[in-house]
Amino acid sequence: MAAGEISISMKAMVYYEFGSPDVIQSVEIEKPVPGEKEVLVKVRAAALNPLDSHLMKGVPRLLQIIFKPPIPTKEKPGQIGRDVAGVVEAVGKDVREFKPGDEVFGSAPGACAEYACASESKLVLKPANVTFEEAASAPVAAYTALQGLRDKAHIKPGDMVLINGAAGGVGTFAVQIAKADGAEVTAVCSSANLDLVRSIGADFAIDYEREDFTKSGKRYDILFDMVANHTLRSCSRVMTPNGTYLGGGMLGSNMGGLLVRMLGSPLRSKLSSQNFPIFMAKASQRDLATIAELMASGKVKPVIDRRYSLSEVPEAMRYLDTKHARGKLVIVVD
Repeated sequence: MAAGEISISMKAMVYYEFGSPDVIQSVEIEKPVPGEKEVLVKVRAAALNPLDSHLMKGVPRLLQIIFKPPIPTKEKPGQIGRDVAGVVEAVGKDVREFKPGDEVFGSAPGACAEYACASESKLVLKPANVTFEEAASAPVAAYTALQGLRDKAHIKPGDMVLINGAAGGVGTFAVQIAKADGAEVTAVCSSANLDLVRSIGADFAIDYEREDFTKSGKRYDILFDMVANHTLRSCSRVMTPNGTYLGGGMLGSNMGGLLVRMLGSPLRSKLSSQNFPIFMAKASQRDLATIAELMASGKVKPVIDRRYSLSEVPEAMRYLDTKHARGKLVIVVD
């Protein structure tokens, strides 16, 4: 798309003020023009994450400080979605890895729209045997699972891993990535999701409605906690002496609980041989390629709970806020 070309409008889901899903509107805005190192993607699917809901609501304050979301205005509304999959429509003059017609997935601000611009470095080619919907569901959740397990917990074959919130977006990826790394996986979820977590590879499944995993007496090398519904002290009791506690990569649904852990984790790490690292998942083309390989090989199969049309984003966000989604919620863009 050449500079100066007349823009064409597109449909996008935006918000002009912080608030509940009721603030989300479907509007016609100018189709974006890719920068020199950007790719314009015709969106085929996008996915929602708890982070989208937190930023839309403008709370908590600490999250605003970390991510610095612009205050939405009539001139510059807030955008919904970051996970995207689609077809390359146009590329900037310095883009070398992609060309129009390529099927890609990755991260793009404002993914809940008919078109979105993404940095070349935040996209990879979509495997042919992975659908657009599956690809769109992966980036943020899979980054969190992969980077937490690999980079912070240094997972290795034979490790005993417990995942609290195993049926959620990050949890379903964490179960499968841990299994692919040769770990023994215990999944904590509701009774309704026991069969689901077993079907994606969990060796053991704990129904939190019947059993408190912090009182089981079993110890784990890695405790990946997406729910933050137990104290750090009680979690440490079920960790091995050199075990690692992962607090959801700042993207869990219980943001308040995870923020509390940000304050308590450094002190606990200093006073114990156990590890309580603070981490935040980051977009990485190399890691995205790893995720693509895991999906292409069948070692990781994204779990999609519900599919929504673009105009149904507010309804999807309401369901996300119930904190009962199994896997991911995908927005299908025709």
